[in-house]
Amino acid sequence: MIPVAICEPGVPEGLVAIPVRTRLIVPGDDLIAVVGEAVHGIARPGDVVVIAETAVAIAQSRFIPAEFIRPSWLALTLSRHAGALATVSQPESLQLVIDQAGARQVVWAAIAHGLGRLVGKRGVFYEILGAAIAEIDGYTGTLPPYERAIVLGPAEPDRVATEIAAALDLHVAIVDANDLRRANTLGASPRLDRAGVERALLGNPHGNGDEQTPLVLLAWRGAGAHPLVTA
Repeated sequence: MIPVAICEPGVPEGLVAIPVRTRLIVPGDDLIAVVGEAVHGIARPGDVVVIAETAVAIAQSRFIPAEFIRPSWLALTLSRHAGALATVSQPESLQLVIDQAGARQVVWAAIAHGLGRLVGKRGVFYEILGAAIAEIDGYTGTLPPYERAIVLGPAEPDRVATEIAAALDLHVAIVDANDLRRANTLGASPRLDRAGVERALLGNPHGNGDEQTPLVLLAWRGAGAHPLVTA
């Protein structure tokens, strides 16, 4: 667990990211105990701990084995036209989007996406179906034994983050980050600067492989108060 200086625009010098390895998280795990054990001796009171949203969702049993899903003709057809790295390139994942948003909305999003690309606009499909897609994490890159599971978004992420923070005297964020320089704060304890956390995680210190580091400690080693925590 080696501290890594964060070199991103808008991130103050002195903020470091420390990826923290945990044991394999399983359904029913007590996240307070898991996080507390993992950061013991590393975190200082008032530090910021970021938890990968997949870890929270798995502890809450919010995942579905892909073999339990039967993709429709629509899911099979549209998934063939998605980018290779997109969650919806997996027909099982796309079927869950269809189940949540409805077939008509998905078809409209696909048509609008195609029209948008004709005029040079990308990402229309995700703009229209943002909430439905954001809650689904495809099985690519998920650690065994969840490598064939589609993970849903965590339930009540603000509440979960607040409870962990209060128990451990830390600040906590639950974040969806990836190697495409995207980070989205799904939940956070009070007084935490969500946008600042997202900027700090653009380099994805969690990793997208088998690092087994679902926690990242954003430690402040500069002068004064932690810059990601408001007064």
